[in-house]
Amino acid sequence: MPKLRTNKAARKRFKVTARGKVLYRKSSRRHLLSTKSRDRKRNLKKVGVLHDRDAAVVKRLLVVS
Repeated sequence: MPKLRTNKAARKRFKVTARGKVLYRKSSRRHLLSTKSRDRKRNLKKVGVLHDRDAAVVKRLLVVS
């Protein structure tokens, strides 16, 4: 049986915690920030947690058992 390969694009964007949650960085915080409120920009700094079904797909890409 061939080796399982990690999807490099997914590895760059997601991190799996010790408890199995999948974390990601939120988008929309690079440019065009003057039209966004302080609260919105502050909330975009926070790390997001994927929902269970999406996390299962990402874990398969990351070859996490």
